[in-house]
Order: sequence, then structure tokens, then C-alpha cells
Amino acid sequence: MLKRADRDSLQRIVGKENMFIDKAHLIAYSYDATRTRFEPDAVIFPKNENEISKILKYCNDKNINVVPRGAGSGFTGGAIPSSGGIVLALEKYMNKIIEIDMDNMVVVVQPGVINIDLQKAVEKVGLFYPPDPASQEYSTIGGNVSENAGGMRAAKYGITKDYVMAIRAVLPNGEIIKAGKRTIKDVAGYNIVGILIASEGTLAVITEITLKLLSKPKFSKTAMAIFPTVENAMSAVFKTMAGGVTPVAMEFLDNLTIRAVEQNYKKGLPIDAGAILVTDVDGNLEEDLNLQLAKIEEIFKENGATDFKRAKDQKEASDIWFARRNASQAISIYGSKKINEDVTVPRSKLPETLRRFGEIAKKYNINIPCFGHAGDGNIHTNVMVDGKDPKQVEIAHQAIDEVFKVTIELGGTLSGEHGIGLSKAPYMKLAFTESEMELFRSIKKAFDPNNILNPNKMGL
Repeated sequence: MLKRADRDSLQRIVGKENMFIDKAHLIAYSYDATRTRFEPDAVIFPKNENEISKILKYCNDKNINVVPRGAGSGFTGGAIPSSGGIVLALEKYMNKIIEIDMDNMVVVVQPGVINIDLQKAVEKVGLFYPPDPASQEYSTIGGNVSENAGGMRAAKYGITKDYVMAIRAVLPNGEIIKAGKRTIKDVAGYNIVGILIASEGTLAVITEITLKLLSKPKFSKTAMAIFPTVENAMSAVFKTMAGGVTPVAMEFLDNLTIRAVEQNYKKGLPIDAGAILVTDVDGNLEEDLNLQLAKIEEIFKENGATDFKRAKDQKEASDIWFARRNASQAISIYGSKKINEDVTVPRSKLPETLRRFGEIAKKYNINIPCFGHAGDGNIHTNVMVDGKDPKQVEIAHQAIDEVFKVTIELGGTLSGEHGIGLSKAPYMKLAFTESEMELFRSIKKAFDPNNILNPNKMGL
């Protein structure tokens, strides 16, 4: 609990109207998409960087924990106050697009800007911000940077880290730093920007982000292919990416996911198919898009595709994408509890990965529907069980243990875009040696010697 003197001091920094200790606010800021709950001692809405600096300096001196938070949409507990302290909520005031620099093709934003709002703003002037996480309608750019969010366009355009050029941030001691430049090249000093990306709010509080933009492509086209097995589909993915074509997106649904979407939405999907691949291509010449789709169709059919459908217009494209965009909620038919992981493997390992995940499902007699970003090897692996049955929940965690072990064995990573937070922290020892973990701890200590900033996350 915060002492009365601490509450009064923090309130003087932000004003009475921007600090809350009532039960409603404490509950509202106690959880994220994991539904794990830890109530903070207070919720504070800073109006600007200067207030954040004062708050952190005070909390560092008094050893009060601080958890930065955007929209709270994360899947790993990264923005919940597991050790108490205050939640520093950035979405209310720190949510402005500061500048769109047309000449240098960059945009400067505060961390609370919503991803889709940024996309719409730059597209109005003919520019393009590609990272499009599934949470784009509500997740913030600060959260995207803190988790290094991806999205469906990552196969061609990369992920958040590929667009962050510079960051302003406040260190736990209240000092304000600037890392990076809005220049294309910058090799002066250590890459502090790179260290802050995906740091999950454990090193500093980000207050301003400079992002690279692209010219918006004039045309895009969508297609869908049906495969007899998920292994056929995964082989088609990596062979396409190595075959001279770079689609914008290459998304997949396995048979369990297809059946769930069809049961829920009656879209006429082939419920006997082993997998579906949905792909987009884009560019500035329509004939180039047709050539790309022709090459993709050729490679798909060489790898067992039984059907290849090109969308004739935007409506058909939206219909094709419907199944993928609604996959996550559809699979709830398989159980009341979903343990959703976002493991990522080298693309060439996708066929073996999905085969071995299927073996895990058979071993434990549970459903593990999979879908996701096959174009960059990112598999959303969903262990589904009855959440009211303790034995089923225990089995689910045993299955997840094996999912992670297979992923690491095949050269993959624990997370492609959701981060580590609390939920994956116990598995860090699978992916990193003790020497590597000690290096992480040393970096954390260099930034935050008193361990006040989002403690106990990422296994640190």
C-alpha cells in the first residue's frame, strides 16, 4: 500500500483529477488479455513527459514500483502490476500524432496513439505504416514498440522494430534520454533504440516515437488456396517465400480452425481441408500483381493445393479474409479455457512443427487448433480444454511445456509478437543459457538499479 505521504506527493505532481485509488480504477487497471489480476495501489494519468520524469524520480527515491501501460491488450501479463505499486496509464493524455514529415517520410507520435489511427492519418497523405497487429483497432504504438508487435503484413514489410527510428524515454531515475535519429543511417554509439524495443516497459517509459513510413502501394490483390494437409500448406509457404515472390501476407488456418469458423459463421469453408492459406500481394502496377499471383498459384499447386481462388473485388477479398480474422474467437467451441501461444520457427521448419504439435494433441487427447502468420513462421498455437476441470488445465500446461520444447529444439523462439511478460517467464530458461539470462539482468540493472520499473517481468 502507498503511504499517505506518497499519495499526496504524487497527487501534487499530476493533480487530484489524474490520480485514483478507488476500487473501480484499481480493478480496471489490474488485468490485461490474460485475465490474470493484480491490483495496483494507484492509477496515475500523466499529462506529459515532464510529469512522468517527476513521478519516476519520486518513485525511484521511495522505492515504489511503476508499471507503464497503454491499452492493456497484451497476452502475457506484461502491463499488469504483479508487485503492486502504481500503474502509469499513458492512453488519456499521451496520445497525439505530433508530426507527419512528408519530406523525410517519418511520423512522430506519443505512446498512447492507437495503431489504426496512425495508419489512417498517414494514409490520408499517401503514406503507409505497415505493422498491423490483430489488436490494431485498440492497441497503442507505445505498447506495440514495447512488445515489438507484428501483424499480417509482416511477411513482406516486417514488424515494429523495422520502423522505429528514434525514441524519447524517461529512465527510472527521472532522467530523459533521446535514442536514435530520423536519419536513414546512424551507427554512432550503442543501439539503445533496439534495446528499448520489446523491453516490455522494464527499462524506461517511452514518451515519444519516431517511425519510418513508406509510400502507400496503389493496388492489392487477395487469393485463397485449399490444401489436403497442413504439411502441404506449410511446404508451400516456405517454397513460395524462397521462390522469388514476397507476398504481403501469408496466413494459414488448420483443419480444426476451419471447422470452428464454419460451425460459427457458415461461410462455406471446406471442412475436410487440411489447411487454408490466404495471401495478399501489393504494388504500383496491376500487371505485376497478376504475375505474382500466377507464381504463387504455380508453387501452391506444385505442393498439393487442390483449389486456388483469386478475389475479383474488395468484397470477395473481405470474404476470404473473414475466416482468418475471426479464427481466434471461433475456436472457443473446443473449450472454455484457451492457452494461446505465439511461437515462431524458421519457415522451413513449419511442416515439422505443425506435425509435432499434432502429435502432442494426440498424446494428451486434446484439441490444439493452429492458425497465424505462416509467412514469417509465427504460429498461434491454442491449447483448448475445459477450464472448470483441474485435470484438464494441468494437461494443458503439460502440453504447452512440450510445445515450447519442440519450438526451441527446431530453432524457434518462445514469442513472435506477444512478448514474455509474466506468463512465459518460467520458460525463459528453455530458450536462454544462464549466462544469457545474467546478461539480461545486467542490462536491467544498468537502466533500473532499484528494480522499480515493471519488476518480475520477462523472468528478470
